[in-house]
Amino acid sequence: MNILAIDIGTTTGWALGMRDGALHSGSESFAPRRNDGPGQRWLKFSAWLGERARQAGEIHVVYYEKVRRHAGTTAAHVYGGFEAHLEAWADRNRIRLVGVQVQAIKKAATGDHRASKDAMIAAMRARGHRVIDDNHADALALLEHARKEEA
Repeated sequence: MNILAIDIGTTTGWALGMRDGALHSGSESFAPRRNDGPGQRWLKFSAWLGERARQAGEIHVVYYEKVRRHAGTTAAHVYGGFEAHLEAWADRNRIRLVGVQVQAIKKAATGDHRASKDAMIAAMRARGHRVIDDNHADALALLEHARKEEA
């Protein structure tokens, strides 16, 4: 089963676990650029999702970090935009979508549901991953969780 795990946000961490055991992962920035129109980040995000699907050949399920509380109004609006576009893309492509609470991901990766960003990075590095940033670490941890759930 091909599983895409993503930590959605302006900097999106991702991990694509392939049915043959291969792993592709990274961190992608969707920060608006100076001359971008207001919808550019969403168009880029949707195109990026399509690229991941082409890379996989087929994605069977997407697991994403389901955030319930945000630091501020802007963060909540941005997250909501990413989530809406992810939901629409998944529906359009008939891909199952599973939201996982942040605390569940942290607990599975570190044993502590309140683990810091540094603790998440350390946990994924201890498992042999070359972690780019905390978003990437979260996506890798989420993929581990997803693989256990889908087994």
